[in-house]
Amino acid sequence: QVQLVESGGGLVQAGGSQRLSCAASGSIFHINVMDWYRQAPGKQREWVAAAFTSGSTTYVNSVKGRFTISRDNAKNSVYLQMNDLKPEDTGLYFCHAQIIVLNEGSRTRDFWGPGTQVTVSS
Repeated sequence: QVQLVESGGGLVQAGGSQRLSCAASGSIFHINVMDWYRQAPGKQREWVAAAFTSGSTTYVNSVKGRFTISRDNAKNSVYLQMNDLKPEDTGLYFCHAQIIVLNEGSRTRDFWGPGTQVTVSS
């Protein structure tokens, strides 16, 4: 019905940069918030950044000044530009979106992508 697919992960050296992309497709009426989470090995999933339909954005403190989230509403896509990467940024990065599905009124549902691995070597 609705799918989210991430891309752009991989191995990068500390201090380097990477850009993640996430595209939503399917029976989409409206997307409220699109955001990124990450999960390091042995740790709980952590929220990283959010981008709202209004254009406003917000970040977890640990990535402020290094990561930039952006959206392309026409493409139902969200991006995460990650600069000055650190080994502690390593993890599986998930795209999440709150979506109003076609023919479901105003009800919002949560959708997740399968994740893309980011590994930062020291």
